[in-house]
Amino acid sequence: MCGIVGYIGPRDATPIILNGLKRLEYRGYDSAGIAVLVNSHIEVRRDAGKLGNLVTLVEDQPLSGKLGIGHTRWATHGEPNARNAHPHMGATGDVVLVHNGIVENYLELRDELQAEGVQFNSDTDTEVIVHLVERYLSQDGSIEGAARKALNHLHGHHGIVLFSAKHPDRIVAARIGNAGGVVVGFGENEMFIASDLPAILEHTRKVVFLESGQMAAVSREGLQLSDLKGKELEFKAENVSWDPIAAEKGEYRHFMQKEIHEQVRSLTDTIAGRVDFENGRIMLPDLKLTPELAKRIQKIFIIACGTAGYAGLVGKTLIERIARIPVEFDIASEFRYRDPLVDENSVVLAISQSGETADTLAALAEGKKRGATLWANINTIGSQAMRMSDGFVSMQTGPEIGVASTKAYTAPLVDLYMLAILLADLRGTLSEKERRDLVAEIAHVPGWVSKCLEREKEVEQVAHALKDISHCLYLGRGINTATAYEGALKLKEISYIHAEGYPAGEMKHGPIALIDKELPVVVVAPRDPWYEKMISQIEQAKARGGRVIAVATEGDQLIGKLADHVLWVPETPWMLGPVVTVIPLQMLAYHIASLRGLDVDQPRNLAKSVTVE
Repeated sequence: MCGIVGYIGPRDATPIILNGLKRLEYRGYDSAGIAVLVNSHIEVRRDAGKLGNLVTLVEDQPLSGKLGIGHTRWATHGEPNARNAHPHMGATGDVVLVHNGIVENYLELRDELQAEGVQFNSDTDTEVIVHLVERYLSQDGSIEGAARKALNHLHGHHGIVLFSAKHPDRIVAARIGNAGGVVVGFGENEMFIASDLPAILEHTRKVVFLESGQMAAVSREGLQLSDLKGKELEFKAENVSWDPIAAEKGEYRHFMQKEIHEQVRSLTDTIAGRVDFENGRIMLPDLKLTPELAKRIQKIFIIACGTAGYAGLVGKTLIERIARIPVEFDIASEFRYRDPLVDENSVVLAISQSGETADTLAALAEGKKRGATLWANINTIGSQAMRMSDGFVSMQTGPEIGVASTKAYTAPLVDLYMLAILLADLRGTLSEKERRDLVAEIAHVPGWVSKCLEREKEVEQVAHALKDISHCLYLGRGINTATAYEGALKLKEISYIHAEGYPAGEMKHGPIALIDKELPVVVVAPRDPWYEKMISQIEQAKARGGRVIAVATEGDQLIGKLADHVLWVPETPWMLGPVVTVIPLQMLAYHIASLRGLDVDQPRNLAKSVTVE
């Protein structure tokens, strides 16, 4: 998960930037770099691996100046090596840039630039941005104007920081969407920029958080804020406390709220380095999946607990539908007690945020005893589940502090989608066109999630209407049955409101007896293959006086008329639908709990990692 630090002022920028990057190491990265303006020209140092490698490189090849930017990278396009590490410099050497996010249209932009004679020195999508800025700098003369023109070409969500040797008095930063935060810090005749507050908190407590669509021109004297059309904007700096925990929360009230919003970035990182969009292929090297093994698999057993279990339910549908392999899902605590029919042609796939969940580890051990291949989808590198397994897929969400899991639910959904495509590719169950079409959709996932997050104020209004309820019923069908389960679990975990998730087709087999004007019914009803069935469920609930809160696809006028409240989500292919339908339910649970004055991040009786049975 990329980190950014920038500095302009009277002091040497190098130690400030390196120390700031060190404070962002908790986010995870695979390479690092720094660029400093030295005697009117830009010098860059970059290396793969941990920040210590960059520090050693800078000690061997010192650089010192009053203006600089630094970056820790999690690879999206191109291998994690020094060549692809940030910062990236343009052909003239006049502009240098660091970037968080994915340039969704980078292939188109690269072709356009190459046709103009531009030579690329890396395999990254980021490099197209710096070349675009250089193109417009030669025409415009203003670094802000050049950056603005370049950024208006980009598709996707980005946090970008750059400077130019031709304009040594400023750094330009911009935020587009939710791929990465940008915070500007104020000092005495000096200014700081970072992707997260901890990087600069030792130097300043006075900060401005950039909103999406804003650009900052940062000089020693202060900040000029504008939008991407050039309109100047007013701003008000905030004062933050000298508190490392508060610093990590940044602009958010709770870790859970921050982690909900970090899902654009965590999903970008989940995709990073694993999707070859140009050739329409998936790469999961740590899984150690060979064509021979893929063809030998007769059944996959997905085992997990809680939120991870609901991700596993979605995975069952994805793998069976795309790869055509039978999948059984088991709650991990039940798996070894039912004498499962597991053998050497089976895979036991464990999903666990911590990789230390006792029941999940016991289920893995049972699979190993019976000769199965063991896989783990985990967030904690080096965890017991990872060490026990024959191969793994890491979630790339970074630390999740809030006990109620958010990032570690949506990341496995994308991991399992990618796994299904890879299995299908190796088994020959997809045509090339089908495979390419499925792979191409992955690029849009962060953008879809961002659109959901932009509607948080609307979700909060619904939370005000529901904050005093005592019970709630969640209904879903097909692939979104799991969304209903997960939405109900989130409400239970942090608001202590009794909530049940149910397959909507089962409503007449019991739960319909509960529905009256006192029982809100949350219905997950996007435009997917089960849409018409869900319309019927809404009508049945309304006929019995129930209050209906619907998760629905933007523009659905029918549900807009039927439901009392609607939580809108963008239109998506149905197999990736659960990634977006859960976002408003996470926000709804969060805001209800927050309005009730509860400890959102540490709800009673719960632990982040359940290491005992």
